[in-house]
Amino acid sequence: MPRNVWVLSSISLAVAVGYGVVSPVLPMFATAFGANEMLAGAVISAFALMRFVFAPAVGRLDDRFGHSRVLMAGILIVAVSSVFTGFARNYAELIVMRGLGGIGSAMFSIAAMTVLLASVDASHRGRASGLYQGGFLVGAMAGPAIGGVLAGISMRAPFFFYAGTLFIAAIAALFLRPVAIAEEQKDRRPLGTILHDRRFLTACLASLSNGWNSNGTRSTLVPLFVAAFLAQSPAQAAVMTGVAMAVAAVVQTALLMPSGWVVDGFGRRVPMVAGALVLAVALAAIPYSPGMVTLTAVLCLYAAGSAIIGTAPAALVGDAAGPDADRPIAVYSMTGDLGSIVGPLVAGFLAGHLGYPSAFALGAILWLATAAMATAMKPKVRR
Repeated sequence: MPRNVWVLSSISLAVAVGYGVVSPVLPMFATAFGANEMLAGAVISAFALMRFVFAPAVGRLDDRFGHSRVLMAGILIVAVSSVFTGFARNYAELIVMRGLGGIGSAMFSIAAMTVLLASVDASHRGRASGLYQGGFLVGAMAGPAIGGVLAGISMRAPFFFYAGTLFIAAIAALFLRPVAIAEEQKDRRPLGTILHDRRFLTACLASLSNGWNSNGTRSTLVPLFVAAFLAQSPAQAAVMTGVAMAVAAVVQTALLMPSGWVVDGFGRRVPMVAGALVLAVALAAIPYSPGMVTLTAVLCLYAAGSAIIGTAPAALVGDAAGPDADRPIAVYSMTGDLGSIVGPLVAGFLAGHLGYPSAFALGAILWLATAAMATAMKPKVRR
């Protein structure tokens, strides 16, 4: 793999450790300011909303300043916003600071994926995506457990820890090599044509489903479900949720690279369909877990589905758009952000008014729709 793939993987590791520290704490930190399930979900939605709004501008920033500079600036913006989130005195300040972090996150994620896809050819996209996501997952293994421990000390401490890991990631970005796409290698397909490509549309639906569920329904409701039914206190719920998510991350990490080999060697369709079906089953089963052992097992099943489907969507974007793909990547990112905006709000509303099973069932339907669309996709990889 090219040097940039390894550097981006180390950056994703540092970012994910910090994000994993914050994720089991954030919904309960919001409830400390009097937020209900829906308002707790709005904290996650605010981050995704600003990612969504700012994503179209990232391509222009990339063209003017270069991918590496935009990536580093985005990381630093998230770091500073995390520091101020830790100092938040009320719910309004929490929302504003998380929203500002979303701007930096859009800059980082779109620039990083552009560099990643431009650094490898089609036959290596699955494995390159696997390494990159593997960095996130290894960080996710340690992050939630650390976050649970820090939450036992202070609900604010995880946000300062997150800022520290982001500063480390910004330093790692200094080692990225510039990506120059030769004229003869550029894919001149108009964006409108790419937007009608079934491969790209399937990847976007998978991104929407992932944003709605992994970043929305699961991240918002699992900690609240544990706090409401399986734990004695918010701090205990943070610890229990953190441990369960860390165990699930181990499963996902172990399966991610084999999934990348399958995606590169046998095509994108089968992993997309199989992974989406596993995710739908696991998501629907979460609210029926009678204890933490069962919940951890179900989260591990969800992690397995995420690993199976995890590398294929990014590879599909590269197949449809080619190496010069910053604007298609922005659209792909926006679909995930749209899910992360709407998903937590709808899931929180449904959980508060109709119960947790209805919220998780709606998320499962989205994964079933993803499986159906992937089934109609042509199996051949464009090289």
